[in-house]
Amino acid sequence: MAMRQIPMNIVGASFMVVTPSVPKIKNPETGEVATHRETGETLHTIGVVEMANGRADVLKITIPATGVPEDLPPGQPVRPVGLVAIPWARIFNGQLSDGVAYRADALELAQ
Repeated sequence: MAMRQIPMNIVGASFMVVTPSVPKIKNPETGEVATHRETGETLHTIGVVEMANGRADVLKITIPATGVPEDLPPGQPVRPVGLVAIPWARIFNGQLSDGVAYRADALELAQ
């Protein structure tokens, strides 16, 4: 079953890098790096803080490697392009885990 992708309204929000871009690991035991299902491109994760409506939330966003500007320092303002939220749930060792994954097509530098 395909996961539902929910487009995020980021109007009025600001984003800032808090952790550097690193390759997303698909399998921690083997170190296999995750790739985009359709393009085969390496996926990266990057931590950003989203500030909107008097709140601040840290999001870990998955982005294709070509969509991440080089050498993003912590504190750099950015804007996610095509940001979506993907709710997920799974049972692991008899325990239910759930959460929200975030994906974007790219990050743009913001002023």
